[in-house]
Amino acid sequence: MREGQRIEELSLKFYRYRKDMSEIQIFPFIDSRIENYCEENVSKEPKALEELDRKTHLCFVRPNMISGNWQGTFLRMISKMINPKTILEIGTFTGYATICLADGLGEGGLVHTIEKDGEFEEFLNSNFQEKGYGDKIRVHIGKALDIIPKIEGNFDIVFIDADKANYPEYYNLCIERLNKGGLIIADNILWYGKVGLAPMPKDKETIAINNFNKLITQDDRVENVIIPIRDGLMMGRKL
Repeated sequence: MREGQRIEELSLKFYRYRKDMSEIQIFPFIDSRIENYCEENVSKEPKALEELDRKTHLCFVRPNMISGNWQGTFLRMISKMINPKTILEIGTFTGYATICLADGLGEGGLVHTIEKDGEFEEFLNSNFQEKGYGDKIRVHIGKALDIIPKIEGNFDIVFIDADKANYPEYYNLCIERLNKGGLIIADNILWYGKVGLAPMPKDKETIAINNFNKLITQDDRVENVIIPIRDGLMMGRKL
């Protein structure tokens, strides 16, 4: 193989180029062999979530937005460690992560989950009821920035997995209402590696996620860490 061909193949393996250079992304973000190994060595996916994953891939556009068993197991374990009374989830999609978080709720606990797309409401409520989570999950439909102030009380866990451009606003709105020792977790925080590029792309999502990362890192009320599961999770604990 010629040297030029070898370099080209390596480039294609780790990068996906688009015409607009602001959209350049590292792809795949983690070597697929490592991802496959991690997904193979994780607890078995519960039947209810296996069915939800299959239904999501069959019936919905962009099924890759589902959390999946690797990330879902992490969220479930975190929730069970905290044993929260109240969880706020921003961005529901088909409810996979919602169920994982609900599995760790303390007695009488509740997940408030916000989904902006009203077309998901019937599916979500029906599925949560069918799977036995009807009294543990409350679905809110609409804009999260409008709905969060209307939800009473504070939160033990906040999970953000919604429109990336509003991540800083979600943080500022939620951090005051996060209980001491509570966790704030945000998905897609590495944004396919775009936040690590120099120069950094100027699209609004990349800028907002980078600002969010700086915001939480510079907040002395919080200790935080990035965990490179899939496209990255930022986890902060309120001191």
